Amino acid sequence: MQNTASTLFSAYASLAASMMLVRTMANDIIPKSLLTYIQSAISYLFTPLSTQLTIIVDEQCGMTRNQVYEAAEIYLRTKIGPNADKVRAHKTPKQKNINVSIEKDEEITDVYGVVQMKWRLVSVEPQDRHGYTPEKRFFELSFNKKFKESILNEYLPFLLTKAKEIQDSDRAVKLYTRDCPCGSDDDGYGYGGGGGGVWGSINLDHPATFDTLAMEPEMKKMIIEDLDRFVKRRDFYKKVGKAWKRGYLLYGPPGTGKSSLIAAMANYLKFDIYDLELTSLYSNSELRRILISTSNRSIIVIEDIDCSVEMHDRNLVHQPSDTKITLSGLLNFIDGLWSNCGDERIIVFTTNHKEKLDPALLRPGRMDMHIHMSYCTNQSFKILAFNYLGVSDHRLFGEIEGLIKNVEVTPAEVAEELMRSEDAEVVLEGVLNLLKRKADEANEIKEEKRPSTPKDDEKEEFEDEKVDGGEIQEAKRLRTEVLVHTLRNQRRGRMRIGRPNRGRGGRW
Repeated sequence: MQNTASTLFSAYASLAASMMLVRTMANDIIPKSLLTYIQSAISYLFTPLSTQLTIIVDEQCGMTRNQVYEAAEIYLRTKIGPNADKVRAHKTPKQKNINVSIEKDEEITDVYGVVQMKWRLVSVEPQDRHGYTPEKRFFELSFNKKFKESILNEYLPFLLTKAKEIQDSDRAVKLYTRDCPCGSDDDGYGYGGGGGGVWGSINLDHPATFDTLAMEPEMKKMIIEDLDRFVKRRDFYKKVGKAWKRGYLLYGPPGTGKSSLIAAMANYLKFDIYDLELTSLYSNSELRRILISTSNRSIIVIEDIDCSVEMHDRNLVHQPSDTKITLSGLLNFIDGLWSNCGDERIIVFTTNHKEKLDPALLRPGRMDMHIHMSYCTNQSFKILAFNYLGVSDHRLFGEIEGLIKNVEVTPAEVAEELMRSEDAEVVLEGVLNLLKRKADEANEIKEEKRPSTPKDDEKEEFEDEKVDGGEIQEAKRLRTEVLVHTLRNQRRGRMRIGRPNRGRGGRW
């Protein structure tokens, strides 16, 4: 027994010495990089294979939003169970219920058929804390490797479809702006939706609809039919090789309802609105980056585009601008190569002076529909009266409609009068007085601008001659009076010189 133990110990010592010798020779002879590779290969051979696969779903896909990430945000809200350790709760004053959403580093378990998977939200804080750099967010989806094809081909398409159903059922229309790069969770769909930190949003609570819009019924019908036709023609646009977008130019004086029409379009289609201020941008590349960050099924609004100098007619003289955005840069996004970087988008320009815009901006394919927002008409007045007063007929309607045909009054001015009281009689009297004032002002302006006729010129010359003749006669009369007065004074002076001075005694 002792011999056996001694033999084993001697063999172990000999093996250890041999290993040390081999290790020393390997370190001296074999390059370090090759030695590291050999060690990792040996370690891989003796490490058991993992059965789990993890898919990374980034928030951004290049310069655009990742649709899978957006869908996961919406869908996972419905999968938060009682075993969750941490969730995000939020409620705005305009929401009825408290909403919850997944918090970063939390795991959510989901089951699809026989496949069980885990979702985890990861958030990486930016290293640059001096400038505004949005945090990087992504989901980790882990599952068994053997279900890879089922997850990619069945589960993820199911996720996109289900999220769209949830979003369409109760989502609120959003109004996005660049002024505050923070999101609104009023709909409970995560961190503010389509913007990736570039856009901030609030719920669009504008009550405007096509039913309440003060506009000619024929114009309303034409716009609604055009919108319906646009959203149903995805395959048509693809077939003809055009970007799935539509351009509208709303022009007319202030107060005619351009903003209300945009809100009515958004409420009708359930499209988000992106309010873009061109004067806040300084280059074409920044414009492209901002516009690409907008989501599909949205309305991009550029109001008062005539106030952006570079959009003016190039044949007219205008003052230089500080911005480096050019007309060609904007046109390239509207119908150039960059116009294909999004689907189901509507671009709306508004202006008070259509004649100032460059013709290149107005042609079909860029601005497909030109909608003139006119002054208040009889039809629009009746809509306003019914909206504000609930009346469809009144004894003053005839007189009001007779005046409204001949005066320029905006729907906003009429609406202001209609809000002054709940008494229809008082309010309509106010509208009537407003129209009469407008008519008097228009007549005064017309008289001032009315060109003179030959008879008017002759009459005016005759009146001038009469005035001139009267002035001459008056001047002669005044000169005669002065001369007579002077002669009288001289005569009195001579009489004083020749008169004797009697003194106190009455003598000479």
